[in-house]
Amino acid sequence: MDVLAAPITPLDLLCAGGTSYFGVPATPYVPGVQGIGTVNGRTVWFPTSAGMAPGDGSMAAKAPARQEDLVFLPDVDPVLMAALGLSAVAAYMALTWRGELAAGETVIVLGCGAVGQSAIQLAHLAGAGRVIAAARSVEGRERAARAGADVVVSLEDVGAQSADLLIDPLFGTPAAAAAQALRPGGRWVNLGGSAGETSPITSSTLRSRSLRLSGYTNNELTVRQRADAISVIARYAAEGALTVDHEVVPLADVTDAWHRKDHGRVVLAM
Repeated sequence: MDVLAAPITPLDLLCAGGTSYFGVPATPYVPGVQGIGTVNGRTVWFPTSAGMAPGDGSMAAKAPARQEDLVFLPDVDPVLMAALGLSAVAAYMALTWRGELAAGETVIVLGCGAVGQSAIQLAHLAGAGRVIAAARSVEGRERAARAGADVVVSLEDVGAQSADLLIDPLFGTPAAAAAQALRPGGRWVNLGGSAGETSPITSSTLRSRSLRLSGYTNNELTVRQRADAISVIARYAAEGALTVDHEVVPLADVTDAWHRKDHGRVVLAM
């Protein structure tokens, strides 16, 4: 398989969906948990076992993939699809499968990286009546506004909002604050811990509103679920309804991109 593009973010380098492979891989070793490539002239998305089991990943001119894991794509920008990838899958499945979003409901999205940007757009596409985005930095709040959030607030102010569903890639203190905004019977889906592995949520907050807290990982998806989600993401991207901020870096410059301190969404391209 020839690889056209593969995304790099701090979470994509050696892990995906919150689960990482803690063994030390034999070297030389190629990281990268997913990519966009071509098979017999057709564009495909593919996953790898890198970060979760021994084996090379997608950050190379050619990458191995199992035939049953390939998802053939429509006429979509391969670089954009690489930038969306599993982050958009996580956002989509957290909203629809775990979060059971119903038409007209209000959603809070914490953070505005690739998952957050995707979740804002996908919530609207899934029928949300209102999307509230909360981000720490000015840049994050600007990204949230560009992604189409109806309301944009700082993480410190999110507790003053009111919502039915919380999409939480952060956990920690921001998630505990956002839980205060959930209405009785509200759902909280956690899919990351970038703000902390523990959260100061109180039992009374969960019990007094009968809140439902669910965990999510892409690793739990069946091959069919993952392929269906990728197909939805690809269709929305092809229609111009879904995008994410990203930068394209030639594969030859991967070392510089890897060592940057200001990582946004980076796509390695041949």
